[in-house]
Amino acid sequence: MLAEQRRSVILDTLAEKGAVSVADLYRKLGVSRETIRRDITRLDKESRLRKTHGGALALDSEPAFDERKSVNVEAKRSIGRVAAALVPDGASVIIDSGTTIQGLVEALADKRRLSIITNDFQAAAKLSGRNDNRVLILGGELIAGEGAIMGRDATAMLGNYFADFSFVGAGAISSHPWLMDFSREAAEIRGQMLGLARCPVVLADHTKFDRIAPVRVANFEKANYIVVDRKPQNAFATALNILGAEVLVAEESD
Repeated sequence: MLAEQRRSVILDTLAEKGAVSVADLYRKLGVSRETIRRDITRLDKESRLRKTHGGALALDSEPAFDERKSVNVEAKRSIGRVAAALVPDGASVIIDSGTTIQGLVEALADKRRLSIITNDFQAAAKLSGRNDNRVLILGGELIAGEGAIMGRDATAMLGNYFADFSFVGAGAISSHPWLMDFSREAAEIRGQMLGLARCPVVLADHTKFDRIAPVRVANFEKANYIVVDRKPQNAFATALNILGAEVLVAEESD
């Protein structure tokens, strides 16, 4: 298969699934992994996809939850550990949904007497019934494949609460700086979470940097911290500096 044909297959697969791994392409294309990595690197330089550890992401769409959770796994756990270190025992915490948030949920497992408000079924299941935690799960529409509750009922219920911390994931962050998401429902609940805590925190691995999504998330300027796995560079770093939030860079050993 010619190089251009391989690259077309890679882009077609991304258009269909939103994310693809080198292993999947190896089985599909029948060429070496190194050849596939070179193709991905070239397409990334041409701004036709976003290269990740072990694969690639489409630029203009959000992959399915099952695809996202296998991307940058250790980096997301590191982000979660750094974010969880901000939380003392006995704190009240609003927790968003998403794959990066799951790293936070794992890291919060040893905290005690937390009061947790969340729209994420997995977070509620992992943190309830342990260490004297109190967990409140928002009501509303359960989004298939995400394990997350969103919509007007969820935002109406969330509006009754205020917390010490809120932890919000990111669909995309550009150098405006804007925090964005792929649906109005996700953007609305994340924006509300940022406005309902003394210390709002945004969690984002580097695959979300300099990306664009269709819906702007409100209250990004209220974030006290942005926890990432790589130090932002160039215009993106300048924009975040202007925003005023403290950027915490997690390492895999953290």
